[in-house]
Amino acid sequence: MKIVILDAFTLNRGDLSWQGLSALGELMCYDRTASHDVISRAKDADVILTNKVALSAEILCELPQLRYIGVLATGVNIIDLDVAASKGIVVTNAPNYASDSVAQAVFAHILHFTQQVAEHSQAVKAGEWLQRSDFSFSLSPLHSLKNKVLGLVGFGHIAQKVAKIGLAFDMQVRVYSRTKMTDLPHGIIWQSLDEVLAHADYLSLHCPLTSDTHRLIDDIALAKMKPTAVLINTARGELIDEMALFAALSHGQLAFAGLDVLSTEPPANNHPFLKLKNISLSPHNAWATIEARQKLMDIVVKNLTSYLAGKELHNRVA
Repeated sequence: MKIVILDAFTLNRGDLSWQGLSALGELMCYDRTASHDVISRAKDADVILTNKVALSAEILCELPQLRYIGVLATGVNIIDLDVAASKGIVVTNAPNYASDSVAQAVFAHILHFTQQVAEHSQAVKAGEWLQRSDFSFSLSPLHSLKNKVLGLVGFGHIAQKVAKIGLAFDMQVRVYSRTKMTDLPHGIIWQSLDEVLAHADYLSLHCPLTSDTHRLIDDIALAKMKPTAVLINTARGELIDEMALFAALSHGQLAFAGLDVLSTEPPANNHPFLKLKNISLSPHNAWATIEARQKLMDIVVKNLTSYLAGKELHNRVA
């Protein structure tokens, strides 16, 4: 059996082992694959593993030997599931492997704003501390999280982890979800979206990208937020109208934003966010701790092992 990984570097940057997969068949790993190379690289594959390399209807029809697709992520929008099903190709995904890591990244962005560790470290290294008359200095006001309102849009696995961390900081946690929630853990209250927007000192996005949530945070939503508020997005870039956010940050209508995702990745050199001081940008790596990637690897191996053994597939999507 031939197993082909089309974008292996996303999962394994050389710090994990492929042994679990190589034990299951002949393994071919490509760090990256352009769309025009997919068919030539996968033409003899029984199994394809992919993270972001798309498998369209046209491509699937050119791969007669293919029997199994393992998506190295949770989202499966890169696969034409209808065509896969019609050809008897099993498709699995890997859910909930990075909740801890993404929740941690949410607070990395929040604490970047509240404590300004990087900025103060640079100032100290530049000799600014030596020039001060006092034993302590701050470049701008620092902030405590105690009693601040943490607003969460969506309340899946990641948001629930974020809520627990917020409660540990003695924050007030307010949640908006599409369906009103009444049986929430102690200290967490469901509110309407407008209420969460109006009350949040820190607003973190955790909803899926759909036609309803596309540019959910637009100029109207931003106008409902406090000018002292902080917006965090580790979900999908298209949840935010980026030009509206740029205007809000530029004109003092919002204090700060921390983004791990953008509508176009990577951003162009002239992207307006790159000019702003009141924004932190991380390169879509909130999920990518070594621990999360190892968990992802374990799920991928378990999915394929179960398929080959004819066992029930808990993560089957087609």
